[in-house]
Amino acid sequence: MTISRLLKKIWPALAWSVMIFVLLIIPGKELPPGPEIPSFDKIIHMVLFGAQVWLWSYYIKHGTNFPKHLWIFLLIFLLSCLYGIGMEYYQKYFVANRAFETGDILADIAGSAIAFLLFRKRPGKKIGLYRNRGRNQN
Repeated sequence: MTISRLLKKIWPALAWSVMIFVLLIIPGKELPPGPEIPSFDKIIHMVLFGAQVWLWSYYIKHGTNFPKHLWIFLLIFLLSCLYGIGMEYYQKYFVANRAFETGDILADIAGSAIAFLLFRKRPGKKIGLYRNRGRNQN
């Protein structure tokens, strides 16, 4: 696989992860008012982190030669969760007028989990612990 081909496939996931960082470090006073929908910010967190898991999972599955074992996709899920937790702490200590919210962390984890589960249930080749096992191997 050439570098240019690899970059063409990785850029959506990478750009999305950077976009999450940029959106979550905007100072609170500079955020536009959202619609009057209860828990709208939690929905946004779920979408942001769910899309992140989906994009990275898609990249790993279709754009690389990595083994398609379940643990790789679990790692993507866990890293997305840790990213969400880390961003809440970053907001708490380094972003003006933004606060640490446990609800945001739960929304990040929920979005990541939903995307992980939906990606696993997609039609096509199954992603599993022993997907690449040959018939003569134990």
